[in-house]
Order: sequence, then C-alpha cells, then structure tokens
Amino acid sequence: MPTLHLLGTGAAVSDPHRTTTMLAVTDDESDQRSTILVDCGADVLQRLRECSVSVQRVAGLIVTHGHPDHCSGFPLFMERLWLYGHHEAIPVLGISAAIEQVRRTWDAFASITEEWDTPEIDFRVTDPTPAATMWHDPVWRVASWPVKHGIDNVGLRFEHGPTGRVIAYSCDTEPCPAVVQLSKGADLLVHEATGATEGHSSAVQAAETAREAGVERLVLVHLPGGDKADDLTAAREVFPNTELGAELGRYDV
Repeated sequence: MPTLHLLGTGAAVSDPHRTTTMLAVTDDESDQRSTILVDCGADVLQRLRECSVSVQRVAGLIVTHGHPDHCSGFPLFMERLWLYGHHEAIPVLGISAAIEQVRRTWDAFASITEEWDTPEIDFRVTDPTPAATMWHDPVWRVASWPVKHGIDNVGLRFEHGPTGRVIAYSCDTEPCPAVVQLSKGADLLVHEATGATEGHSSAVQAAETAREAGVERLVLVHLPGGDKADDLTAAREVFPNTELGAELGRYDV
C-alpha cells in the first residue's frame, strides 16, 4: 500500500510544534528500498524514525529547490545516513539549481567529512520541463513540473506502480496551470497554504486547484503560524475534502 508521511508541515516560520515541510512516500509491503524523501530543511531522518520508518528503506532524496527551509539539513542527512549504517550510494535528485545548492552545503563541511565513511552521493539532475521523469522503478514513478515560486522550483507527481494510485505535491508555488496538470485525478494532493503572497498560495487557492484537478483528497502543508480555522472553513466551501496536514501524520492512499 502506498503511504505518505508528513515529516514536517510548517512554513519557514510556523507554529512551535511544526518543523519545515518535508515528505516521505513509501510502500511497507515492498521487498526493496521504497522510501523516497522530499526535502531536508530540518532533521529529515529523525522525523522519519519518529514515523517508525527504517532509515535502511530510504531509496533516495528529492530536493525541490534551494531555499534554506527545504535543503539546509542536507549535511546532517548525510551524517545520519552514515551513523545509521546506510552504506550504499544515495541518489539525490533535483533540478540543477537545487542540486548546486545542496552540493554547496555539503562542500562547506568537506574538511571534516573527508575522514568519514559516508555513502557515495549519486547526484542526478532532472530536466526542468513539464512531466520530466525524475525517478522510475517498480514501486514509484516520479515526474516533476516547474512551478511558480520566484526561484527555480518543482512540484511532484508520485505514481505507485503496483496500484496506480497517485500522490501529488505542489511544493511552494503561486497558483499555476502546472500544479493542476501534475495533480490531475490524484488520490491525494499535498498543497502548500502559506498565504496569497508572491510565490505562495492560500488555502482557498489550494482548494480551487484541487477542484479543478479533480483530486480525491486535499491536505494543506507549509502552514504559517496562528489560528487556521477560518482559512480551513473557507477552503472547504470550495473543496469539501480538505484538511490541515498533521505533523508526523500518516496517510494511506
């Protein structure tokens, strides 16, 4: 069964109990490494373990873009992989701007980490075009679409091979046709709801995208601090099957 874990649901500044938005998709029934992580703005592996998912099941990391709340935890991710005994090469995927940023964060620690037996990093640069294939194995096919965030950034569509179920993720973006395309008919859309500002979307705008894309369920993430009851109510008037993302929440799809 395909499962989404919300490892973090907050915006760059959010409620005290929310860390930066990070995701994991996995299939507990698969015999192979089937967990794909999305972004590492905080301690992504600690959050994964809080969800009772083994570090040994991590197949790769996708970095959506270069803002600190999405990639600044990369050196810690690599250190923890080593300390948890994950010795095989780790694929790290993203568009060129995102890969260049995580390379810089890792290189900053080169004088220290050169003595460590960290896994080899298999950097894979994704073509920045709509519906570009980012990952493809018997469990997952992942495609990416450029979205509108002020810097180069992508949203993602996860298709689960054994069941055909789909998880879509807007990442940080203003409303744009690309998010409708990548989430078309998805079983679950994870959409940011920072607010209707440049490079971001409100809860209502996320709901409008979900309605247009014909998705089954909408979960809001990248949430700012404060009371979100009115925003949720307004979003549900547009798309009733809307909910706020739960920190460390599990969603079986």
